[in-house]
This record gives sequence, structure tokens and C-alpha cells, in this order.
Amino acid sequence: MPRNARILLPNTPHHIVQRGHNRQVVFTKPGDFQYYLRNLVEWKQELGIKIYSFCLMTNHIHLVAEPDEDTTSLSKLLKRLAGKQTRFVNKRESRTGTLWEGRFKASPIERDAYLLQCCRYVERNPVTAKMVAKPAEYPWSSYRHRIGEHQLSWLDDFVLYESLGNNKSKRIERYRRFVECDHDSEHAFIQRAVQKNQLTGSSMFINKVELFTGIRIEHRDQGRPAEKK
Repeated sequence: MPRNARILLPNTPHHIVQRGHNRQVVFTKPGDFQYYLRNLVEWKQELGIKIYSFCLMTNHIHLVAEPDEDTTSLSKLLKRLAGKQTRFVNKRESRTGTLWEGRFKASPIERDAYLLQCCRYVERNPVTAKMVAKPAEYPWSSYRHRIGEHQLSWLDDFVLYESLGNNKSKRIERYRRFVECDHDSEHAFIQRAVQKNQLTGSSMFINKVELFTGIRIEHRDQGRPAEKK
């Protein structure tokens, strides 16, 4: 397959990144973030997409999203969100032109090994960017929902998160400790995978995807074994 070609898989979580055009700022006011999230809620439900984690940075967005059998739903979602946000901002600021890069990045995730780690990567983005000291200080991510500080009824739960504890308080505490503990090598691997549209997973996962798609995946990086929670 062509270098850095995007792969989308049915019933598989994906780490998605879309950046502002020329890395320009796309969210300047609280209303910009709120408008994007309102549209995300509407269209994820309409398209049958599960959202496990998100973070809206000032000049790009991260989603951990899972389509059903129809993988084109991810492209439809990102196209609609980008178009609606562009029209919203352009009308307010009396400007023209796109806010976003033409193509989003996507990395299918090996669920059992890397889904929690990718959610941590996404929710730690404001800390990594030195915008805040702790993930809970940033209002435009899913982290505060996961630790019980701000409920988002539309955010989807997943088995790995629920397995962190047999009740809500235990899950929250274990997830809080998990996210606050950063791992540089894991961060680099997840970042590289999504930037290059590669798979976030082990060599076994990559082999399974090759068999499923019939496509030889070149330039593949192998993830390290999943850590114990």
C-alpha cells in the first residue's frame, strides 16, 4: 500500500487527529468548542459511531472513535464537523476559506492492548502541550467525565474502562492514577502511529489486519507489550 495511506477498519476503535489549516487556531472562544461538541454529539449518534475519548485543542482535535460495519461513517463525521465549524467561524468573522487540513489522520487501535493507553494520550494532550498542569484542569476533553467531575451522557463506555474496578469509585481512582502516570515511550509510539496513519498495536494485530484487508502494511512499527493496569 502507498506510504502513509489511511486504513479504516469496521468495529475497531481509531485514534483520529485533524488539524487546522497550516496549523492555524480553529477554536478561539468557549462557544467554538461548545459548537463543535454539539455537532459531534448529533452526528455520532446519526452515523452510529462510538466516542470513547476526545480532546479539543486550540488548533487540532483528537478523537478515539469506533465505527460500525460502515467505515465511511468516520470520513462523513469529520467532513461534516469540519464544514459546519468552518461556516460557523467564517460567518462570525466575515471571512472565507477553510479552517482545516483536507485529510484527517487515523490509526486503528488494538483494543485490548492500546485502547486505554490511547485515551490517556488524548486526555493528557493539554498537559503535554504545557497548557495545564493536570488533565482535570482542561475543560475540553473527556477526562473530567471519566473521573466523575462532569457528566457527558453521550460519551460511550468500553469494557476496558469498566474492568478497572467493580464499582464507579474504584474505576475513577484507578483511571485517575493511570492517566496521571505518563509513559514517554508509549507517547512516542502512539504519536508516530497516528501521524503516519499506521496501526497502534502489536505485530500480531498488524498481521491480523493484513489478513483481513489483503493489504501488505509497509513501514510498520511494532508496539511494546501492554502494561498491566
